[in-house]
Amino acid sequence: VEKYRPQALSELVSHRDILSTVQRFISEDRLPHLLLYGPPGTGKTSTILACARQLYREREFGSMVLELNASDDRGIDIVRGPILSFASTRTIFKKGFKLVILDEADAMTQDAQNALRRVIEKFTENTRFCLICNYLSKIIPALQSRCTRFRFGPLTPELMVPRLQHVIQEEGVDVTEDGMKALVTLSSGDMRRALNILQSTSMAFGKVTEENVYTCTGHPLKSDIANILDWMLNQDFSTAYRKIMELKTLKGLALQDMLTEIHLFVHRGGERLWLWMILERPDFPLALTECLLLSTVDFPPSIRIQLLIKLADIEYRLAAGTSEKIQLSSLIAAFQVTRDLVAAEA
Repeated sequence: VEKYRPQALSELVSHRDILSTVQRFISEDRLPHLLLYGPPGTGKTSTILACARQLYREREFGSMVLELNASDDRGIDIVRGPILSFASTRTIFKKGFKLVILDEADAMTQDAQNALRRVIEKFTENTRFCLICNYLSKIIPALQSRCTRFRFGPLTPELMVPRLQHVIQEEGVDVTEDGMKALVTLSSGDMRRALNILQSTSMAFGKVTEENVYTCTGHPLKSDIANILDWMLNQDFSTAYRKIMELKTLKGLALQDMLTEIHLFVHRGGERLWLWMILERPDFPLALTECLLLSTVDFPPSIRIQLLIKLADIEYRLAAGTSEKIQLSSLIAAFQVTRDLVAAEA
C-alpha cells in the first residue's frame, strides 16, 4: 500500500474535479484551510501529502509540515502547546505558509476542536490547516465553517481496475478475471483494502482467483450461499440447521456475512444468482434452481417485505451481541415460514 501510494497530484486516479480545484489553489498561491472527508482508502491523505510535496522541497518538509495522526496525542494540551507554537512561528528563510495536517480529526475531543478554532483563525497569515476525517458530523460546525470542504466518495470500479492492473503488472501477480471482479466487489470502493486483499491472497495462494479471494477474506462463496438457500427452502428445519452449522464450522463463516449475502439475494440479486447457478453449476440439484427461480420471480411483495423485516431484526440482534446459534435458527425459521406462505398462496 505504501509502495504504490501516489506521490504527485497527477498520479491520483480519482476525484479529478477536487484535484483540479486544489491544483488551482496551489498555482495561484491561495490555498485555504481544507477539510477532506469520506470513507477510508479513497485518497484523502495521499492528496494532501502530494500537495505538500508540490509546495515544499524535501529538505524544507520537516520545518514546514506538521502531521499529526489519531495515534498521536492530540488533546487540548497538544493544541495549545506544539500545534500553537508551530503555527505561530515564522521561518526566516522561506516565504509562504506552513502546513498542519490533522489526520483522522474526528477522533479529536470536543475541547481540542474548540481550542483549535481560535488557533486556525489567529495564524491564517502564516499557517494552513488541513483536517482529514471519515465522518463530517464528528467535526464541530465552527471548524467546518472555517475550512473549504471536499468529499472523497468511494472509488468506482472503472477507476480502481486500471490502478490494480498497474500494481499487478509491476509485482508480477497472477490474477484471473473473476479474481479481479472479486477484489473490486469486496473492497467496495476502498483502494487500500483492495491492495491489501490482493497482497494477502497472492501470498497465501500464489494465484488470485475468485474462490481464493473469498477464502482469504473469510467471505462466503456464492456456491455456499446457494447451498444455504437450498437447505433453508427445500429441507426440513433440523436438517437445514445441521447442514448450515456444519458448513459454518468447516469454512469459519460469520452469520453476519451470510446474512448480508442472503439479503442481496432476497432483495435484488436472485435473478443473477439463479442464472449463475444454471450457467456455472450444471451439476447443481434441479430442485434448487427451480426453487431459486420461484423465490426470485414468485416471491409476492407482501411476503418479501415480511422476510426483509425478519432479516433486519436478526442483523440488529446480532449487532447487540446475541448468540449466533439462536439467530441462525431464527434465520432458517424465517425462510421456512416464507416457503410455507408461498406454497399456501400458490
